[in-house]
Amino acid sequence: MPSPSVPGVDRRLFLTSLLGVTAAAAGLSGCADNSAAAEAAPDAPLASKVPAGTSLKISSYQNTQQLQFKLAGFRDLPFKVSNWLNIGAGPDVINAFRAKSLDVANNAGIPPIQAHYQGFDAKIVAINITRKPNYLFATKPGSDIRRVSDFRGKRLAFSQGQAQGVVLLRALKKAGLTYDDVELVPLTSNQFLTALQSGQVDIAPLANSQAPAYLAQYKSARTVTTDVVDLLNLLWAPVSVLNDRAKAAAVAAYVPYWAKGQVWTYEHPDEWNEQFYVGTQNLTLPQAKEITALANKPLFPPSWDEAIRWEQETADLLAEGGFVKKFDVSELFDHRFESLAAKAVPAEYRR
Repeated sequence: MPSPSVPGVDRRLFLTSLLGVTAAAAGLSGCADNSAAAEAAPDAPLASKVPAGTSLKISSYQNTQQLQFKLAGFRDLPFKVSNWLNIGAGPDVINAFRAKSLDVANNAGIPPIQAHYQGFDAKIVAINITRKPNYLFATKPGSDIRRVSDFRGKRLAFSQGQAQGVVLLRALKKAGLTYDDVELVPLTSNQFLTALQSGQVDIAPLANSQAPAYLAQYKSARTVTTDVVDLLNLLWAPVSVLNDRAKAAAVAAYVPYWAKGQVWTYEHPDEWNEQFYVGTQNLTLPQAKEITALANKPLFPPSWDEAIRWEQETADLLAEGGFVKKFDVSELFDHRFESLAAKAVPAEYRR
């Protein structure tokens, strides 16, 4: 059965259009590590100690990770961070992985699916379960849209390779809308606000942290909330990195710090509001408090069974729309790392 059509969009061109706007990541290639890799079998046990001199290039969108580690007091990491990259969007991360400019990244569940579709080998090494929505739908100024059912016939900002894309697809499915009922406009998330402001799209999924400033600027815009979640907040890395015995050990050592850093942020909302949202994002304190009130409690599952089921549902949903080919997502998970995050945090954060 042929895939349903989306007005004005050839799905086979989605990938090209997305990659075309991620040229910024190409400039990162100069950071590649030239050290010789000690290759190990993909299922080889992780080294118990990080070899001296091992370094990682880690994503830190809006410098969040460095600030989090600084405030939490994580100063003596057992490896060197040769570069913190201010990079977050899935397509940009994949480009940086390809350029060997990035060793490990923090994303949602959809970028690893997109990477697989592009033929790039990468694995998930840590999972944080998200139980509450991190995204809401914002309208263009002056819109009369009130609910997801009103999306019929509208132009929707859609990023195939990012969390916002799967949140939109899941919301449409839950509302009983098909791809033929709407017009999906291929953009990346950093283009959503401009597209809304200019009226290029009627609706765009925004992160909870973006909405307050947008609504303050455009009084006639509004938001549409749903209970659709993007379940997975994860760490992932190229297989070439994980096959390097020293780097794999460093990634394994990084996972517990990543987990504990998220717990620290959740437990210190006042300090995080002041230091991050007010200090670096130019939000007011009331706006910052509005965001942290919606924050998810970090939950690190000792078993990845639920995460794998959700990832399979996501891949199948994308395949139904013709965005990717159907495949078994279990190959995206490196189970050597499965218990590391959960073991690093108190019991109330293991779920």
